[in-house]
Amino acid sequence: MFEFDLVARSGHARAGVFHTPHGDLLTPVFAPVGTQGTVKALTPAQLTDLGASLVLANTYHLYLRPGDTLVKELGGLHEFMQWHGPILTDSGGFQVFSLSDTRKIDDDGVTFKSHLDGAIHRFTPEKTVEIQNNLGADIIMAFDECPPPLERKYVERSLIRTHAWAERCRTFHQRSEQALFGIVQGGIFPDLREQSARFLMGLDFPGYAIGGLAVGETKEQMHATIECANAVLPGTKPRYLMGVGSPEDLVNGVMRGVDIFDCVLPTRLARNAAAMTRRGRLNMKNAQYARDHGPVEEGCACYCCSNFTRAYVRHLSVAEEILAAVLLTIHNVHLLLTLMREMRAAIIEGTFDSYAQLFLQNYRPVEQKT
Repeated sequence: MFEFDLVARSGHARAGVFHTPHGDLLTPVFAPVGTQGTVKALTPAQLTDLGASLVLANTYHLYLRPGDTLVKELGGLHEFMQWHGPILTDSGGFQVFSLSDTRKIDDDGVTFKSHLDGAIHRFTPEKTVEIQNNLGADIIMAFDECPPPLERKYVERSLIRTHAWAERCRTFHQRSEQALFGIVQGGIFPDLREQSARFLMGLDFPGYAIGGLAVGETKEQMHATIECANAVLPGTKPRYLMGVGSPEDLVNGVMRGVDIFDCVLPTRLARNAAAMTRRGRLNMKNAQYARDHGPVEEGCACYCCSNFTRAYVRHLSVAEEILAAVLLTIHNVHLLLTLMREMRAAIIEGTFDSYAQLFLQNYRPVEQKT
């Protein structure tokens, strides 16, 4: 049911098909994040029109509100949010561990306070799998600890816990219609990442995630860590880089063999009046756009760029109109999904290296004065 077929390679970059109960994922693929069962500012119909094939939802948030058992009672997450393509849920581990002041970790699990009302809750590996079983996502995650990536002694202790939790998740999970992925941890340390990848391979998960990145390390350290993990992980299983989604990171990730990505960045930036482009990021509140008759990005075919000017989008942004977030979200998500389709085509055509080099040469991770 969850077979992964490799279609083509170009260096380490891969084009594949991951078969799920709710449709095939053509990889490499980017998943817009629908934390609470909705991708902010977009309807499911708009996501479909944009070409999205995978959406991520958040276990921690949906457990707290409205509750995973209620979602199950109402037909599962696909029916609840009216998204009928594949869904991926994270384990909630990152959110729990980010509550550094209100949680207590032990070898059995984590006790934490809800950010909503301060109520005490407990996550164990079995509990997080049960929640994800109730939500009914196609791809679910093992419970892991996301440690500070640069603190080796802590990462070493954490890795023992993460591996034990992975075993418990693997044993507890019995739903054949859901693919449980193991999460490779190990900070920025190559030997620990290799150790983690080999341990999880021994549990024979249908796919593997690379976690604990984009949390404070440098870009160079991120790239080296991805290379280290993917050098060990099996080529016959999909590889998912968690929480990474800037344009240059997508290109660099695909270049290093990543198949699946997710990130809140395109929607979060949109709500803060920022547009992603192929050349860098634009602050749409800047006065230079007040009389600009051009689209947010020349050559972009999205609804925003096809119909509205920079001047109008700037006006909406300055006035804090909801439509600003809608239009910029459409644009940002369209850009990332288009990049993924272009990269897949380039891999199949054997032109990915030149595609990636040209993109990275032209891209600047700061606002361009154009």
